[in-house]
Amino acid sequence: MTYILFDIGGTKTRVAISSDLEKIDKVESFKTPAKFEDGMKMFVDTVKKMTKEKPKAMAGGIRGVLTEDKDGIANDGVLTKWIGKSIVKELQKFAKVPIFIENDAAIAGVGEAVYGAGKGMEIVAYHTISTGVGGAKIEDGEIDHASSGFEPGHQTLDIDRTILGDEIVPTLENLVSGTALAVRFGVPAYEIPQSDVVWNELAEYLAQGLRNTIMYWSPDVIVLGGSMIVGDPAIMVDDIRKYTVESLDGFVESPLITKAKLGDEAGLYGAMGILKKRHKKCSDD
Repeated sequence: MTYILFDIGGTKTRVAISSDLEKIDKVESFKTPAKFEDGMKMFVDTVKKMTKEKPKAMAGGIRGVLTEDKDGIANDGVLTKWIGKSIVKELQKFAKVPIFIENDAAIAGVGEAVYGAGKGMEIVAYHTISTGVGGAKIEDGEIDHASSGFEPGHQTLDIDRTILGDEIVPTLENLVSGTALAVRFGVPAYEIPQSDVVWNELAEYLAQGLRNTIMYWSPDVIVLGGSMIVGDPAIMVDDIRKYTVESLDGFVESPLITKAKLGDEAGLYGAMGILKKRHKKCSDD
């Protein structure tokens, strides 16, 4: 039995195969084409190279805001030529099987919740801090219901604009993402030494965002991933924990705050977790 797992990012697409939805058997990757049609052709060609079997089901994540029926991208600043195109319809030309698509950050959260740092916890808040800031609430191994997805990076924090000034929207993403840091300092985040005080400041800004996460989602654990957390240099998780506890000021207890474990394959594991639940349910129905 063959299941196809995928993670379509702005730079790279990963495709994987699982025979039992317990482990990933094989992974291939390629540069994500700018054109939708090229991307779908490379996807199908890669699957055909990896296996001769027809899949039983597929699941995966893609960057951007999804369409209402979750068959493709409704809005994105990078994969602009993919907007409004149905990934599900295109892939079902290759194999008429159930296909489940979620936002890439949300499905990575499922991976961490089911197989990674949040394993065993009922309510997991996942945040990825890299070029942008994303995330999702995962409950019982599934992405929580939402009318238009989760965008924790777009919460407003610097209300009086004392940090970013009047020209930049004062969101969490614009305070702590790698892109924002590069704009403010004129060099990539990875070129700023760990000893620079800015990393401590970023931990304090992020803690304010996590305070909101705790108040709104009441998670058992917050899992943090992305290059700004797991890279080198990075925003230190111990500092984030300290400032989060301070920001809560005893009003509620801080949940466990920990670093993601699955790295680049979190989205593939998340796709596997989605299929374990949803394809089984489809089969039972």
